[in-house]
Amino acid sequence: MPLWIFGYGSLLWHPGFEPAERIRARLAGYHRSFCMLSIHHRGTVDKPGLVLALDHVAGGSCEGLALGVKEGEEDAVLAYLRKRELISSAYIEETVILDLADGRSVEAVAYVIDPKHEQYCQFVLEEQAQRIAGAVGGRGPNPEYLFNTADHLAELGIHDPDLTWLCGRVRELTA
Repeated sequence: MPLWIFGYGSLLWHPGFEPAERIRARLAGYHRSFCMLSIHHRGTVDKPGLVLALDHVAGGSCEGLALGVKEGEEDAVLAYLRKRELISSAYIEETVILDLADGRSVEAVAYVIDPKHEQYCQFVLEEQAQRIAGAVGGRGPNPEYLFNTADHLAELGIHDPDLTWLCGRVRELTA
């Protein structure tokens, strides 16, 4: 059985590996949300940014990409993703079921937020915009993360009204 990875944020535009297959996918029971304080990649301990995470929501769903891993590269891809995504224990690696755009259902690895972790947060959109606008981490400015993710979702035809609003507001704040 092939290994699939669910991309819903930076994995859309920077998976860190060359997928054998990319296909639009839907994950039930979760919502894409800026609910994780970023103290490594897009912010610092002193000035945390925000990154996207999958937050469990009854009746929710998240559209993204299923990324198929090339045969023989499974161990290397998982090791790379674990080093990248599990830099703190805010994300939990889970096996989920994805509904693919072509009608298939597959098991996939997804990185979801631990709502009990200290980096878990829930802010109104204006507070999210303020934090994103001013944060920079080891992988660069937080606005770059927002804009890249929003652009790639748009290319896939995935509309996320919160990200659309955030892009406009962060552009105003950083102009």
